[in-house]
Amino acid sequence: MANKAVVQVEGLVVRRGRRTVLDGLNLEIGAGVTGLLGPSGCGKSTLLRALVGVQRTHGGGVTVLGEPAGSAPLRSRVGYVTQAASVYDDLGVEENLRFFARVLGVGPEAVDRALGEVDLDRHRRDLVGRLSGGQRSRVSLAVALLRRPDLLVLDEPTVGLDPVLREDLWDLFHRLADDGAALVVSSHVMDEAERCDRLLLMREGAVIADDSPEAVKQATGASTVEQAFLALVHGAAA
Repeated sequence: MANKAVVQVEGLVVRRGRRTVLDGLNLEIGAGVTGLLGPSGCGKSTLLRALVGVQRTHGGGVTVLGEPAGSAPLRSRVGYVTQAASVYDDLGVEENLRFFARVLGVGPEAVDRALGEVDLDRHRRDLVGRLSGGQRSRVSLAVALLRRPDLLVLDEPTVGLDPVLREDLWDLFHRLADDGAALVVSSHVMDEAERCDRLLLMREGAVIADDSPEAVKQATGASTVEQAFLALVHGAAA
């Protein structure tokens, strides 16, 4: 997978009412950790939903691992973590994972591994509805990790987490990438861009930069990705 495009987006169009959110978007995503960064409302979540095949589109297409996005062959190969925790509040942490493990057809060892990876082992008996927002998000991430996905799509996975846990999760993301997975991680926090192998900077539904963090900074003469983003925005406005 290292030398192939895991995701191919060709001419993607998404509209909401009279507003065009994505207008003929083209891009490819390969292995490693790709950061999708930009301000709220720029189209990041819409693009991520299109990658996993749950977004209604109005033109173009998305291919993932050689298959149409959202198609049956991808169900065991793509993991998706939304901004809202997608687990059952009235079940415990371990109960949630054991339920989804049965649905996915994986054994109890996958539950123990996933709980350890997201640092929730000591909370395995806790009721999900009583956890903090960040902890509930990590339960959703653990569910996505039950099967080792070839593509892991993460929508704002570090929102509400303390700096130590954020660093631990980014270390986990890179370990998954080192094992061969492709990760797409969205954020509106520009300092997280430095942790990515590749950046897609978005504004108003368009990708305004696509390169490594260092290359993006060098191209704009900026010392940080945030400064580079602002330079690109101001340059486009001019």
